[in-house]
Amino acid sequence: MMYQSLLSRSFSKHEQKRLKYGGFFTFFLISFSFFTIFKPYLAPLPFLHLRLSIGDGQKLRIVDDTNNSYEQTMSREIANKSEETINKSQPLFKDAEIIMKSTLMVNHSNFAPPTADDGDMEKRSELTEAVCKLMERSDFCEIKGDIRIDANSSTVFIISSANSTTTQWSIRPYARKGDSAAMRRTREWSVKLVNDQRNTPKCTHNHNVPAVLFSLGGYSGNHFHAFTDIIVPLYSTARPFNGKVQFLVTDKQPWWIAKFKTILKALSRYDIIDVDNRDENVHCFSSITVGLKRKSSKELTIEAAESSMKEFMRFLRSCYSLRKKRAIKILRNGIMKKKPRLLIISRKKSRAFSNVDEIGRMGKRLGYKVVVDEPDGNISRSAQVMNSCDVVLGVHGAGLTNMLFLPENAVLIQVVPFGGAEWVSKTFFEDPSKAMKIRYLEYKISIQESSLIHQYPSDHVVLSNPSVVQKQGWEAFKSIYFDKQNVEIDLNRFRPTLIKALELLGS
Repeated sequence: MMYQSLLSRSFSKHEQKRLKYGGFFTFFLISFSFFTIFKPYLAPLPFLHLRLSIGDGQKLRIVDDTNNSYEQTMSREIANKSEETINKSQPLFKDAEIIMKSTLMVNHSNFAPPTADDGDMEKRSELTEAVCKLMERSDFCEIKGDIRIDANSSTVFIISSANSTTTQWSIRPYARKGDSAAMRRTREWSVKLVNDQRNTPKCTHNHNVPAVLFSLGGYSGNHFHAFTDIIVPLYSTARPFNGKVQFLVTDKQPWWIAKFKTILKALSRYDIIDVDNRDENVHCFSSITVGLKRKSSKELTIEAAESSMKEFMRFLRSCYSLRKKRAIKILRNGIMKKKPRLLIISRKKSRAFSNVDEIGRMGKRLGYKVVVDEPDGNISRSAQVMNSCDVVLGVHGAGLTNMLFLPENAVLIQVVPFGGAEWVSKTFFEDPSKAMKIRYLEYKISIQESSLIHQYPSDHVVLSNPSVVQKQGWEAFKSIYFDKQNVEIDLNRFRPTLIKALELLGS
């Protein structure tokens, strides 16, 4: 009433109407602007879920209590994108800054030590901390505190005494994020922060060393993927522990562990634990990394300040007692104190050399000592053969992954099949060779050198327009240009490539 009295004294009825309409319009304009600007964030507004947290001796952090909505959104967007595509113009993540913004960080103090029911463990850390990071090729969580691994629920429990709501995040611990086919073959685990240990399983096995939990699913059966998706990221993740780390594997493959046991034993002093074993075992740790660290989509590459591919190759040479550190050096006048060894990688099923004997004879005439070999499941034997050679020749395929065992300054010659495999050949082997200090040469076969000309008429789309097949997807492309194609090298056309390799050994 007082407001109306003051309004009537100060303004006429006409002016009062103008003020009322003006106020209504202003309120409408402000409301419209607010909902227009903030509409993408209203379900819910992310900043409403942020809180401040600080532990003893720790820096103040902003903690996100959401279940990582950014990760879930990105997962939906890339769920149907296969990694193995021919034309890959758009990266999965465009901006490293966005990746950091999507980091989930949980930090609690006043950590309660395990009860007597949990057995006699070494004193755990007084700080419970979980930092889960999203990288272009992997997600991983680094956790400290009272950690319990429950196979029955596929859950990594983190016990905290802080009064907070339960925080949970899902992770598939295989380093080929974005490849839906690979990730479907990987078991999903939950990382769950809880504040009441009564609702968590009791420890049956207590461990006093850090742990790394990772998957042997995905494409682990392929030699190339075994290294780029598992072994290289595992090296980046576990090497800083100097062997004092316990490996926990999900999607266990006994044959895989046997095949790479030399590398696994060099990274960990302890027997591998099958964490999928559901016989009521609950393994407990005070520190664990769930998932493997792989920063970007680059293959056979380490992108970390504390390590490099050159160091990884030294590690492999140490694992398999490989003696040859550098490729042979040819003198400038062309004199060879010792013949360089040329390894021709043979294949029996597809992408095989149809005239391997003729290639070998030409190599001998040029001054090479020729070795023909097909890599097999015996990694130690294959590593010894590869390391003894100075030049390696092979058609694009998993066998070229063994270039990891080559001596420094060796030469890799990749034969690119007909049909448009340039991108995958470059990504899988040419680009990684640079970080390995391996010289690279490429030989693209012509249509006349492909066995496909004997399988299809000359005007068939497979021969006349491979891009049509490419558009049908990776599986269609692979089934024709990789699985059905062999190579008969044109010796006259290929000869300059072998000569160039000799020149590189002399440079």
